[in-house]
Amino acid sequence: MQTHEIIKRFREHFENAGHKYVPSASLLLDDPNLLFVNAGMVPFKPYFLGEAPPPAPRMTSIQKCVRTPDIDEVGKTTRHNTFFQMAGNFSFGDYFKEDAIRLAWELVTKPQSDGGYGLDPERIWVTVYLDDDEAADLWQKVAGLPPERIQRRDIEDNYWSMGVPGPCGPCSEIYYDRGPAFGEEGGPVVDEDRYLEIWNLVFMQNVRGEGGAKRDYPILGELPDKNIDTGMGVERVAMLLQDVDNVYETDLVRTVITKAEQLSGREYGANETDDVRFRVIADHARSGVLLVGDGVTPGNEARGYVLRRLLRRIVRSARLLGVTEPVLTRFAEVVRDAMGPSYPELVSGFARIEQVLKAEEDTFLRTLDAGSRIFETAAAEVKSDGRATLPGDKAFQLHDTYGFPLDLTLEMAAEAGLTVDEDGFRKLMAEQRARAKADAAGKKTGHGDQTVYRELLELGGTEFTGYTELASEATLRGIVSGGKRVKSAREGDIVEVVLDRTPLYAESGGQESDAGTIVTANAELEVVDVQKVARKLWVHQVRVLSGEIAEGEHVEARVDPEWRVGARQGHSGTHVVHAALRQVLGPSALQSGSYNKPGYLRLDFAWTGGLSEEARSEIEEVSNLAVRKDLPVKVVYTDMGGAQEMGAVALFGETYDETVRVVEIGGPWSRELCGGTHVEHSSQIGPITVIGESSVGSGVRRLEAYVGIEAFKYLAQERALVQNVAALLKVPDAEVPARVEALVERLRVAEKELEKVKAAQLVANAGSLAEQALDVRGVALVALQLPEGTSGADVRTIAGEVRNRLGDKPGVVGLFAPDGDKVSFVVATTSAARDLGLAAGKLVPAFAPAVGGRGGGKPDLAQGGGTNPGGIGDAVTALRTEVDRALEQR
Repeated sequence: MQTHEIIKRFREHFENAGHKYVPSASLLLDDPNLLFVNAGMVPFKPYFLGEAPPPAPRMTSIQKCVRTPDIDEVGKTTRHNTFFQMAGNFSFGDYFKEDAIRLAWELVTKPQSDGGYGLDPERIWVTVYLDDDEAADLWQKVAGLPPERIQRRDIEDNYWSMGVPGPCGPCSEIYYDRGPAFGEEGGPVVDEDRYLEIWNLVFMQNVRGEGGAKRDYPILGELPDKNIDTGMGVERVAMLLQDVDNVYETDLVRTVITKAEQLSGREYGANETDDVRFRVIADHARSGVLLVGDGVTPGNEARGYVLRRLLRRIVRSARLLGVTEPVLTRFAEVVRDAMGPSYPELVSGFARIEQVLKAEEDTFLRTLDAGSRIFETAAAEVKSDGRATLPGDKAFQLHDTYGFPLDLTLEMAAEAGLTVDEDGFRKLMAEQRARAKADAAGKKTGHGDQTVYRELLELGGTEFTGYTELASEATLRGIVSGGKRVKSAREGDIVEVVLDRTPLYAESGGQESDAGTIVTANAELEVVDVQKVARKLWVHQVRVLSGEIAEGEHVEARVDPEWRVGARQGHSGTHVVHAALRQVLGPSALQSGSYNKPGYLRLDFAWTGGLSEEARSEIEEVSNLAVRKDLPVKVVYTDMGGAQEMGAVALFGETYDETVRVVEIGGPWSRELCGGTHVEHSSQIGPITVIGESSVGSGVRRLEAYVGIEAFKYLAQERALVQNVAALLKVPDAEVPARVEALVERLRVAEKELEKVKAAQLVANAGSLAEQALDVRGVALVALQLPEGTSGADVRTIAGEVRNRLGDKPGVVGLFAPDGDKVSFVVATTSAARDLGLAAGKLVPAFAPAVGGRGGGKPDLAQGGGTNPGGIGDAVTALRTEVDRALEQR
């Protein structure tokens, strides 16, 4: 049975059982505890936590997931995978253990001719939590499982929580016996290779407190409503139904390996070394393409760093298989064709995916060249010192700075006749992981006490009236201070207030919250901020300017009209610039983030290089033409399917309700899902002036612009600047560029002449410096401090000239130049000094600590820098001592 059929049957089974089907959420969700969605239940967390009411009591989904803690283990075994699909069914206070067990059992064992998976009931085992007698009894009652195939496990295996305070409960896992060829008898407690886990049923019934992620935490009590959260591993079921040994042999994964075989001319299964590389490519290609498809771009931090590692491991593995041509887009095409039926966004967005992958591969190939040169230098140093082992810190530098995995360094070292200090490398890696883990733990937070907002949410969500009015009558439902509900607040207090209706926009979709006031008969409140809680409750942070307010009061909420005018211009301007960007650069230039406020907009978009001045000007011109055309702005409410049919652009990582709001500017020219406030005609945006374009990470660019009156002010400042420069130069405005260009050229010529004079002075000074040489056991040593501010390049030039003045005699030159809180140094040796064993690179470690620095180089010349200019005197002494010691030991 093919994987797409497995997914189809799961969905139909639970839809027939009254579950609402929910498409897979993006791999990127706004959750401080998660880098990526790593479990099927993650998109449903607000419902389990009570932060929002579920749209249905029963729901089901097939969620794409990525887990990346064990990237380095992928490929070495057939068990580790980064991307997988989790099919799940969920109940929010509806059914519980008995129905969850029944529904799972029916689908797993029902004959394939009847729409099930047709697995042999006699080969199914389950585990339950130690004291969950209820679940054990239900497996016997509902499924007829004998007690000997129901095993009990402790909290590490069969008790679930999010790892932080919140919902938790016992779970029950379903295993399938693959037979004696795969391991020992005795059930999953004996051998989890033979007994393959395919489904986990979580009985969410308790609340846990602070403590460890897996154990050592208190159970605080029972949840008011018991919930069900299950997850079935789609790939694992595919293994069983396709009768293959592991995930890499299943239909949607094996296709990537087949492509790698074609490109490399090698065969999967021929030897374990190559098999590891084939498996890395197959796994990472799926994860990489799905992540790029959801808006991640390669970078050096967080999600971008993980994606970069995945993609570079693919390229490196292909290289080790003998493939020298670019491969990422070739593998991406296979993933698109295999996964497209389940995730059509891979097909529609493939042009952008392809562009991101090509840019990253080009970058990495350049990095490989640079890293190879670093390795060759390091290897030469090791050999020149008579050693045969590359230090662990050098291997770590290659890994951390240049993206060289250890096995690539090992292979290159072997070719050079060297070994690598693997223990030293792994120690440094462990230290780095420990730091990263500590940092992640510091950022990981529990789900704070949302009780006060749940109470208010039970009264109903806030009605947002701001699309049609700037002032609304409302009732003050609640006042919150310090996380607690209070009855009143008085002048000077800063509190949060919740109204039953409000015209004030809550910050979202990149748009700042509205400014405004809330007034009563006796009080006035300044609105400082507005945020949404659980996407349905508007929480206004206010400062009580006068009087006193109390729960239940009648109020009027007012938006500052000037603020709203500017906010609408900013948000509509963002849509216009996004549409212009796509018109000029192509549809792959998709927005990946934005921020707008009155008069200003910032738009991040996927692109792999700086924009030319022509492209920038064209984007600005297309934007302003759209303003001049006075395009109509229309709002359409529909469902997600309808929005997709319209061609509306959805933003990466955003979560949308069942009913979505589509904002059109000029019909199909600009059509985006958006909840923001907008102008009624494009002419109301006013002029749009692009003020900057820059990089904010690999594959991501940022455009900034002013709109409306702010654009006028900016252009007025620019005009005044040009007029002032014209007045200084005493030329008409139009001649300013030519006159400035002429001045710059004259300055460039003058600087070149100055450099010649400076170089002549340096050469002239070299003679006097050489005359200050000290005799150290027959070696002329020039160890001096140069004047403040001498550049590193000049230090090197002077050192070379002084060495030349020493002629054929043994000589060592060590020069130091302070510059603020930094110091540059250079050591140069004559040929005769090197014959005596005085190598510049080996002298540096003796004095570098004195100036708080480090450096290195070749026997004839070494250089470096430090952060302690006050230690130059000690460094000079240390250099003199080291030369004396080296000569004494000859």
